[in-house]
Amino acid sequence: QVQLVESGGGLVQAGGSLRLSCAASGRIFSINDMGWYRQAPGKQRELVARITRGGSTNYADSVKGRFTISRDNAKNTVYLQMNSLQPEDTAVYYCNAAILSYSNGGYADADYWGRGTQVTVSS
Repeated sequence: QVQLVESGGGLVQAGGSLRLSCAASGRIFSINDMGWYRQAPGKQRELVARITRGGSTNYADSVKGRFTISRDNAKNTVYLQMNSLQPEDTAVYYCNAAILSYSNGGYADADYWGRGTQVTVSS
């Protein structure tokens, strides 16, 4: 069974920084794209940033220049460094990963989500 566990959320003042981590565990063969999404109260979940296994990245326009996504393939972990945080960044942040896992003598390809970590930015 594959799990994604996020950590690093919390309360920070505007202009501050936080670093989120997401570790994948279980019977993993390989991990392709990994990413971070967020959902604010009353809003739909939206993409924040994604990174391919090879390190190519893309970001939402609202976070470009402030957030940086990275990954450690050896640790099956993805990170999100968030700088210059603003109140509008307040949301639950979710980790997502496309994972090929061992299953029933073969492989299974599926999309996984973490449970989310709360980020609150005060003004």
